[in-house]
Amino acid sequence: MNKVIMYSTQVCPYCQMAERLLKSRGVEHVEKVLIDKEPARREEMMTRTGRRTVPQVFIGETHVGGYDDLSALDRAGGLMPLLEAA
Repeated sequence: MNKVIMYSTQVCPYCQMAERLLKSRGVEHVEKVLIDKEPARREEMMTRTGRRTVPQVFIGETHVGGYDDLSALDRAGGLMPLLEAA
């Protein structure tokens, strides 16, 4: 299964929903980058994604986006193939 990285904060409800969705699809570990604990990583997130809000989810090298993007990808049937790609 592809590695999942999520830029997040400690108190973000959308981040928690994104993690729940990923775990329901078989993801055992989500590597969380907490930008509220590591402020320098916020700049990294903004550079990588062009976005300021969390969550920002990466599956492998693919930037999926935020929770709404992740949820839409799942509904469209695209999440599992992306997770399972080697």
